[in-house]
Amino acid sequence: MYSSETNSIRVTVEPIFLADQSSPRENHFVWAYHVRIENGSRESVQLRSRYWRITDSFGRVQEVRGPGVVGEQPVLEPGDAFEYTSGTPLSAPSGIMVGTYSMVNQRGEAFDVAIPAFSLDSPHQAVQLN
Repeated sequence: MYSSETNSIRVTVEPIFLADQSSPRENHFVWAYHVRIENGSRESVQLRSRYWRITDSFGRVQEVRGPGVVGEQPVLEPGDAFEYTSGTPLSAPSGIMVGTYSMVNQRGEAFDVAIPAFSLDSPHQAVQLN
């Protein structure tokens, strides 16, 4: 699991390789990732949008921007958590994802929350020691 905290908002991500949806012979590799967003601040916040930067093991980069997550723009009261699962395909056997959530607090102030960089590893990638 990967975790980071920004302005008392904790984001935890757990990636899972989906072998049953992947076709290594066709260079199609799929991961799910489960995200938990916890509001440890003293005020309510709303997740407005997301930004992902996905880099595969060949150095190809995809950027994804959009409103909310999984069709929602959740409001998290102090102490609340929101969880969701999404996924991403790659044409390489490994990669890395990192991003931000754009949030707004109850005073209308916008701020970004870091999504920790996390590794997308499949059993089809040769392990290299540095």
